[in-house]
Amino acid sequence: MGKRQGSDPAVRPVGQDHRATPFELFFDLVYVFATTQITAYLAHEHSPYGVLRGLLILALLWGTWSGYTWLGNHSRADEGLLRAGMVGAMAAMFVVALAIPEAWRDAPGGLPGPVVLVCAYLLVRWVHLAVYAVAATGDAGLRQQIALTWPPLLAGAVLLLCGALLGGWAQVLLFTVALLVDWAGIYLTARRGGWRLHSPAHLTERHGLFVILALGESTVAIGVGAAGQPIGVPLLIAAVLGVGTAVCLWWLYFDVVAPAARRRLVEAHGVARVSLAVDAYTYGHFPLVAGIVLTALGVEGVVAHADETGPLGAFYALSLFGGSALYLAGHLLFAWLVHRATSLPRLVTVGVLVAAGPVAATLAPVVGLAGLVAALIVLILVETRQHRRNSRPPMPSVEVATIVGGPESERIEQGIARIEMDVAPEN
Repeated sequence: MGKRQGSDPAVRPVGQDHRATPFELFFDLVYVFATTQITAYLAHEHSPYGVLRGLLILALLWGTWSGYTWLGNHSRADEGLLRAGMVGAMAAMFVVALAIPEAWRDAPGGLPGPVVLVCAYLLVRWVHLAVYAVAATGDAGLRQQIALTWPPLLAGAVLLLCGALLGGWAQVLLFTVALLVDWAGIYLTARRGGWRLHSPAHLTERHGLFVILALGESTVAIGVGAAGQPIGVPLLIAAVLGVGTAVCLWWLYFDVVAPAARRRLVEAHGVARVSLAVDAYTYGHFPLVAGIVLTALGVEGVVAHADETGPLGAFYALSLFGGSALYLAGHLLFAWLVHRATSLPRLVTVGVLVAAGPVAATLAPVVGLAGLVAALIVLILVETRQHRRNSRPPMPSVEVATIVGGPESERIEQGIARIEMDVAPEN
């Protein structure tokens, strides 16, 4: 795997048992605010076009967070140069979050919002690679890997800046191409095995924490939807169902899936471990996060219209059921990347949610949310029963049990005793 740095006092390498530091949790706070900004933007736009643009911004945020997670897996993020660099990145990322409402449409007065967002985003990325290069001192393979990351990043930077200046559909198209160039470039170069994964426990814990961060946004959405509404029975029911949705999404990831994936990553070694981490976590977790954000958008819409008896409407219904379906589809992808296996109950549930989305659009908001919670609970019960059955130790076969414990066993033992008496030598 190459040499690890040790000569630079500004950085300190981590070990196999390294875990997430409090400073990294502090670093995540700017992403909490940014995710809240994205959900608010989606609710304001209230259109499929707005959802597409919101997911593009979410993808930009996910790329930066993933990069700093790998950096913190290489060297301690709460000391020396890494801490200084990540503090600067936090400030730049906060600027990105502030600019999200103007990411696609500049408001009158002030600086151009799309350009500000792109410049702050690029600063976050460039600080990451610069600090990573210093941390990789003494590791020629890793420094070469970092150098290979610059060309797709610079190409994406040109596309992002051009899109920010042009606006409209051109901006959406150029942002999409920029993401594809950047993500594909990093993925293809990562197949060389040049990245270093020092602590599987740290990587899995950090991704689990981001999932919790996204789930926290789904609970915040309940409060946003309830703002300004009088407390009534429909609102309370919708709030409880919203919390139930978040609990179900949490359960589906943390009960069995996350521990099993962590064990699989620990068992892997060398290039295979790095490839598994890149595939299943750096790229494979984005559908999970996107699904949670869309589900939170749907929950917010239900809570905001909890006391209405009219239909929920296509936008919030498809956000609610489509987001949950995307979340479970991400689980299927994650399971395939980690275990080369799939889950039939989750696959069936994805189909049910996709089919139920248009139906939920015609139902009252609280009824639609109750249907989603019911579907997720049924999935959890089926999987829990399946897991217990698979974990149960095997029972003796009927034939063996009959011979060992039944009357036939006594006759066999008596016969053996008579034979031993017959052949025993006399004193």
